[in-house]
Amino acid sequence: MAPPDQHIHPVATGRAAETVAQHQDPQDLVFYAGWFCPYVQRVWIALEERGIPYQYKEVNPYKKEKHFLDINPKGLVPAIEYQGKALYESLILVEFLEDAYPDHIPHLLPKDPYTRAYVRIWVDHINKQIVPGFMRLIQAQDVEKQNAAREDLYKGLRTLVEKVRGPYFLGEEFSLVDVALAPWVLRDYISKENRGYSREAVGESWVKYAHALETRPSVVKTQSDKEHYAEIYARYLRDEAQSEAAKAIREGRPIP
Repeated sequence: MAPPDQHIHPVATGRAAETVAQHQDPQDLVFYAGWFCPYVQRVWIALEERGIPYQYKEVNPYKKEKHFLDINPKGLVPAIEYQGKALYESLILVEFLEDAYPDHIPHLLPKDPYTRAYVRIWVDHINKQIVPGFMRLIQAQDVEKQNAAREDLYKGLRTLVEKVRGPYFLGEEFSLVDVALAPWVLRDYISKENRGYSREAVGESWVKYAHALETRPSVVKTQSDKEHYAEIYARYLRDEAQSEAAKAIREGRPIP
């Protein structure tokens, strides 16, 4: 039997497909991506936000070419090839882009050392509390576990939103915190439709912040049609997904 994730729609659709079409010419930076992946979307948002030239290459997660595995032995997207040298891991890549393209604005990390560190604290909160909370909620199979996971997610979101200055985390400045969180905001309708989640239950401040994130042009331009996300997340809702993140949640491990 084929792995349950093997039949992922092969290419980006909707606005994301338009963005892909604009980034086919060779560049110093090659962006290896999977349109469906929220970690990929973090890097993609950063590239679009800052106007960095890149060549987009779609990677089939179940038919990885040798060249891609040479770039990232883990076989995971996102990854980049910059002037012939390889890097991977979403937030590391976003920070690399800050250093490698200093003349491209806006910057996603503040110049002030304290504020940079403050941003990293809340990115860590997103990675350790909100992303796993989202995953646990959609993968939970019985009502009791769903209720507990939903409350844990609400708690993590409320803790974050207390610090949001509006419209974005740092105020008018769009930052790494916003980039780290936006892909999961776009996907929270999965929890709304299937797990009883609502933005309103978190609070009005979260409703406003989530709306600001999902309507940011760089976020909209990297989003595919919802129908294809639904196909993927149905497997998570049945707890059958075989991604590394899904396996980690299933086994009670940190997401790699």
